[in-house]
Amino acid sequence: MSDLPFGFSASGNGDDDRDKNSGDQNKPGDNPGGNPFGGANPFGFAMGGQGLGGGQGFGDFDPSNFDPNMLGQMFSQLGSMFSGMGAGMAGGGGGPVNYQVAMNLARQQIGSFTPILDKEISASADAVRLADVWLDDATTFPSGVTQTVAWTPVQWLEESMDTWKGLCNPVAEQLARTWQDNLPAEAAQFAGPMLGMLTQMSGMAFGTQLGQGLGQLAKEVLTSTDIGLPLAPEGIAVLLPEAIAKFAEGLEQPGQEIIVFLAAREAAHVRLFTHVGWLRQRLLSTVEEYARGISIDFSGITDATANIDPTELLSDPSKLEELISSSTSFEPTTTPEQKAALGRLETLLALIEGWVEQVVTRALGDRIPSTGALTETIRRRRASGGPAEQTFATLVGLELRPRKVREASELWRRVFEATDLSTRDGVWAHPDLLPDSDDLDNPAAFIDRLLHKDTDLDDAIAQLEKSLAEQDGVEQGEADSGDDGPNPGQTGS
Repeated sequence: MSDLPFGFSASGNGDDDRDKNSGDQNKPGDNPGGNPFGGANPFGFAMGGQGLGGGQGFGDFDPSNFDPNMLGQMFSQLGSMFSGMGAGMAGGGGGPVNYQVAMNLARQQIGSFTPILDKEISASADAVRLADVWLDDATTFPSGVTQTVAWTPVQWLEESMDTWKGLCNPVAEQLARTWQDNLPAEAAQFAGPMLGMLTQMSGMAFGTQLGQGLGQLAKEVLTSTDIGLPLAPEGIAVLLPEAIAKFAEGLEQPGQEIIVFLAAREAAHVRLFTHVGWLRQRLLSTVEEYARGISIDFSGITDATANIDPTELLSDPSKLEELISSSTSFEPTTTPEQKAALGRLETLLALIEGWVEQVVTRALGDRIPSTGALTETIRRRRASGGPAEQTFATLVGLELRPRKVREASELWRRVFEATDLSTRDGVWAHPDLLPDSDDLDNPAAFIDRLLHKDTDLDDAIAQLEKSLAEQDGVEQGEADSGDDGPNPGQTGS
């Protein structure tokens, strides 16, 4: 598609009113190692070097053989390492994830980007406004959009970082705690003074992986809710014109329909997250539930350290880098509680996506001919994912691609057909009312329960009203009988 209406400009069209902005002094090709500090080594260690202990394991280490003069060499190399890390260490190295490193690396991944034009801001607002009017007929939730904005990839990165912190911190904290608690006793005793540095380096490792994932995501997302999570402030609808233009280039649908379709999806998400007050927090708390159960099989770290002389960690910090890098790649063991939390998260994401799909289809189906084709395109796009989502899944252990979107969409469709809009949207009133994973496979049973609950509730209300009426009648009768004769305690004069 060569041109886009509503003022959107296709990428790489050479418009005179659009200048490229690097967004950062570094270009993606300047750093073949993919890290913010330069070079292929993410920690800046001097690679190579020989161990001084002849390959002893931790259990064989004799402290009497330790030469204090090695400390000078160690601190010299560490000084070079930290000076190479620069602002990344100074700005965000105190927590379980170094978010300054993540931000720097993500900006580098984004590279040059196209600044937002005034006509694109206006076009975004027009598209959301039109879609929001059409959505009024498809849901009982009123509009939740208080402002529409257009973001560059860097703005998406900056505005969404607080949410990513909420998602990543619980997982990283638990992993770091588990790593330290399970460090072999000999290694823990020897490395005690260095644990602070190990934690800092672990935070950098997480930050590096997160930055790579977010940098790629920032160039792919079309709206603030494109991956199912609410990444913009409440009430803000967001479109990313540059990504939308690239997305539209590969489709044979009219540009105007594509933009309004994406605006409708964004506006529908905003309605849901605005008027279902518990939903946003439930997503984050489910991640925390997952994180609390993290445990790691540390047989791998035992194998990794079996042939390492602890003195090598001082004389050759590249060994320390290898140890830290390997520790962040251990596969966490999944407990039943974690499986349940992941299942709830996946089901919740599928229900959100399925509901939005049904609402948008109902709102646009008779107005935009390409709604069905675009819906299928979004489904395939979410199902296939990309390197960024794979990176995030590896780092945090969470899939951002729910597998049962089709089933969830079908369930919402059948609920509406069996009831009405009010009943369908009323399911979101409380988390306990939502369908579970089994309901997605058997929507008929959920609908039966939903209808049965309504009948039971009506019967219960009717029975309560009848009981209250009968009780009022008995009390009134007793009062009337008390007025028929003199009080037994009274005597005539």
